[in-house]
Amino acid sequence: MKKELRKAVIAGNWKMNKTPSEAKALIEEMKPLVADAKCDVVLCVPFIDIPAAVEAAKGSNIKIGAENVHFKASGAYTGEVSADMLKEAGVEYVVIGHSERRTYFGETDQTVNLRSLAALNAGLKAIICVGETLEQRELGYTETLLKFQTKMALTNVTKEQLKNVIIAYEPVWAIGTGVTATAEQADEGNGFVRAAIAEAYGADVAETVTVQYGGSMNAGNADELVAKVNVDGGLIGGASLKAPDFAKIVAAASK
Repeated sequence: MKKELRKAVIAGNWKMNKTPSEAKALIEEMKPLVADAKCDVVLCVPFIDIPAAVEAAKGSNIKIGAENVHFKASGAYTGEVSADMLKEAGVEYVVIGHSERRTYFGETDQTVNLRSLAALNAGLKAIICVGETLEQRELGYTETLLKFQTKMALTNVTKEQLKNVIIAYEPVWAIGTGVTATAEQADEGNGFVRAAIAEAYGADVAETVTVQYGGSMNAGNADELVAKVNVDGGLIGGASLKAPDFAKIVAAASK
């Protein structure tokens, strides 16, 4: 991490876990454990949990995020939620383009871009996910794919809006598999993302953008991962559902 240039951010992605009452209990457990964090702390929760999470996090350093956002402000999009709805509910961050959204729900590079623009235009902070499959990595396409996905996601995003963008490199082969990229692989992948931003906005701007690692970061490997120059924190899955584990990751990013 280069904290003198950019923020370290640890963001939990709860996925489809926790009822509102369970969310409240987990946040209450987390609050004292992360109170002294020297990084930004975010919890991205299911839509149904947002009111309870926002209320539970009041007065703490924990910010609440959502796990998806639609690209239209309103309309006949059954089951979707707009950026304005999230903003009014107290959400500050939103995860966009997670590999599970791409794999199971037809998310594309184009819709990731549209959702990102909708979030940024509403004043939300966007955590945009990019990453390659194992097959793509083995074929040698990692750099090409990460740069393409990053540039596609940032199409028409202004330099000013980029201040509210976090990119999360999440190798698909390391999501929910227990397999983690080595610290060197994570740093390399994050470096490809930063290089893409540099090509689009300039090297000085790229150095200010937070790039997280999002592939099975946990309490055991967080120290090694965040010690890498291009790893500015993490997008945390399973470990964000366990307060002690999440607190250890936050502590690693606070050093």
